[in-house]
Amino acid sequence: MSRHVAIVTDSTAYLPPRTMQHHGITAVPLTVVLGDRALEEGTEISARSLAQALQKRRPVTTSRPSPELFAETYRKVAESGATCIVSLHLSGEFSGTYDAAVLAAREAPVPVHVVDTGMVAMALGFCALAAARTAEAGGSVDEAVTAAEKRAAGTSAYFYVDTLDYLRRGGRIGAAQALFGSALAVKPLLQLDGGRIELLEKVRTASKAIARLEEIVADRAGRAQVDIAVHHLAAPERAQALADRLRARVPGLVDLHVSEVGAVIGAHTGPGLLGAVVSPR
Repeated sequence: MSRHVAIVTDSTAYLPPRTMQHHGITAVPLTVVLGDRALEEGTEISARSLAQALQKRRPVTTSRPSPELFAETYRKVAESGATCIVSLHLSGEFSGTYDAAVLAAREAPVPVHVVDTGMVAMALGFCALAAARTAEAGGSVDEAVTAAEKRAAGTSAYFYVDTLDYLRRGGRIGAAQALFGSALAVKPLLQLDGGRIELLEKVRTASKAIARLEEIVADRAGRAQVDIAVHHLAAPERAQALADRLRARVPGLVDLHVSEVGAVIGAHTGPGLLGAVVSPR
């Protein structure tokens, strides 16, 4: 990483720790509120613990990082030698994280360029990687921002959930859409569109929905050079099987990541989530 341009993101990017360390990326944690306990994503609550709580129907909510936490992060990054920071975050439609970062940036000791990527999970992670690689190659802060925004513009995210109830409870999808998904045992496929979760297609069974998810991702990838991430919550076998099939179907595949989402996204999707991110290079 360039000594001068530092990359900050948040915990919903779900980048592997080794990758973050290699590229010098810092993640600010969001919070999961489980009962009366506020727990930092990634360090104080695991995806497995979250899934168990949801299955027991325990109350779970999420919370953005505080501006004070962002301010502390920016200060530490500046003290490490950065002269400017690119701060890349999940869609403002999902969380107030971007707003908290903007507030903290006003008082930061070095210039901070805060970007609402409109993405989440590895769709956000690929943006952070694009910015970090640009900085490593000696790019300016503006070039790092442009790299991230270009990556976001080309990235698509699709996912299947066993039920829309969790998204409805968290206010991430409308009641009418949730009712539609419950009617006649329809299994909806969803997509990230304009920073929002939107219904994409309706499929009759889970197996057909997952097969259709695979088709959509393979078609979106085409023959271009792409990175793909497969995410899940409490469905590792299902995720690995999808990843194996995509590896065989996508000729231009460069990197393939398979990972369980963290507690923040898991709280809004519920166990059984299967998602795929397609990000052209």
